[in-house]
Parts: sequence; structure tokens; C-alpha cells
Amino acid sequence: MEPADLFARYLIPLAPFALIAINSVLALFFFLTLGHELRVVNLRLRRRQSAQESATKELQSQLAELKARVSEAEERTGVLVPPAPPRSGLNLNKRIQVIRMSRRGEQVDKIAASLNLPRREVELLLKIHGRVVYNSREIPAVSAGSQPAVPTSGSGTGDQLELLTTRAPGV
Repeated sequence: MEPADLFARYLIPLAPFALIAINSVLALFFFLTLGHELRVVNLRLRRRQSAQESATKELQSQLAELKARVSEAEERTGVLVPPAPPRSGLNLNKRIQVIRMSRRGEQVDKIAASLNLPRREVELLLKIHGRVVYNSREIPAVSAGSQPAVPTSGSGTGDQLELLTTRAPGV
């Protein structure tokens, strides 16, 4: 028998089996490689999850600590420093003090500074006081260097009007 006959008689019929065997070996190789890759990826995933879990636990502990600190600060703030009551502009005592100081001849700027009030507010109060008490139509303008018209403490009837003026030092 010649080699060509041998080849044709034995090897050609065995070729499909040889291809199947080679294909099976390659499939087994890829299967094992895939299994290895899956184990590596799974290991990486577990490491990331454990790192994330530890980071989450750390963040939760920090959050709990911050919550405790905020609640302590709120308690201290509530106990130590009560909120300031709303400032009610010009109360009755300050009105009386403004009028008394004006009667004594003090200037508007000095009255505003000593009572911690805006100058315009003092001027307005004295202007309104003059209108209410005297019911006059023309009230002299109040400025920083002048004094408003205020009643004297004389008769008490309210019909006397005295213009108090102040002189600058040396005049």
C-alpha cells in the first residue's frame, strides 16, 4: 500500500475525529481560563465590597458622632444663650426719656447717642410730640444743631410754648 492510499484510507476518515478532539481541547482550555478569570474578578469584587463596607461603617460612625455633637451644641445653645427678644424700637420709657432730655435742653444728637436710638427717630418723636401736645399746624423743623419746641414745666396746661435754643460754646 502506498502512502497516499494509507492517507486516504485511514487519515481522512479520522480527520473529523481529530478536529473534534482539537476543538474539545480548545474548549476545555477556554473553560478553565474563563473559570480562572471569574475567580479573579470575584476576588476583586469581594475586596471592593469589603472596602466599601468598611468605608460605609466609618462614615456611619462619623455621622453618628456629628449628630451627637450637633445635639450637644443645640442643648448648650438652648441652655446658655436664650434668643434675644425682638427689639421694639421706641418703648414708652425711651419716649419719656427723649422728651425729658429735650426739655433739659440737650441736643438731638446727644439724646440719640445716649439712648442708643437713630437721630431721625428722635427727631420724629419730638416732632410728633409737639403736634400732639400743641395741636399746631406749623412745627419748627428739627435738625441736628437745633432744638425742637417742647412744653415747659410751668403751668402744665400745654398752651405755653417755649423754643429752647442752645448756643455754641464761646458765643
